Amino acid sequence: MKIRPLQDRLIIKRVAEENKTKGGLFIPDTAKEKPLEGKVVAVGNGKVLEDGKVRAMDIKAGDTILFSKYAGTEIKLDGEDHLILREEDVLGIIEK
Repeated sequence: MKIRPLQDRLIIKRVAEENKTKGGLFIPDTAKEKPLEGKVVAVGNGKVLEDGKVRAMDIKAGDTILFSKYAGTEIKLDGEDHLILREEDVLGIIEK
């Protein structure tokens, strides 16, 4: 299934969760928090301003981003969990 986000929305896939702490301890599934980092799968055209112009998105497909904890709506695409959120919920782009 394909989906194209509208306006200033993004579709992201969360990065893999860590199973082990930096100290070497294993984290049980019940204690894991969902990661706040994700890879952008698709982006909309941009936000429509009051004067009718479209402001282009700063984020592009393929970027790795950091987003706020309770942002977005969870969806399933082809059996995998994804998240739809607005550009304003993105805290930053992670550059590696």
